[in-house]
Amino acid sequence: MHGSDKPDDARKTSPGQHDTAAKPQRDPEAEYRRKRRIIRAGQALMGLGVLVGLQHFLFHLGTFGAQPSGWQDLLIGYPTAGVLVIAGAIAAGR
Repeated sequence: MHGSDKPDDARKTSPGQHDTAAKPQRDPEAEYRRKRRIIRAGQALMGLGVLVGLQHFLFHLGTFGAQPSGWQDLLIGYPTAGVLVIAGAIAAGR
């Protein structure tokens, strides 16, 4: 050992180097498929939000007979539709 207390085996890689055998290889196709699934799920959430909002609007018009009750109107109608559309837009925008 010349001027160092470490054995030669411990100095084979410098601090900036990484052992590539330990890292799994990136699969660009799998990453693309995952991204597309997230986008499609976001689009599905947005579609569901539009359907909930449309159904709530039709309830207000009296198409289905009775008007929605107060709690349904406050919790299930437009707020739920808005949350679904916003969550879907966030997922689809990734």
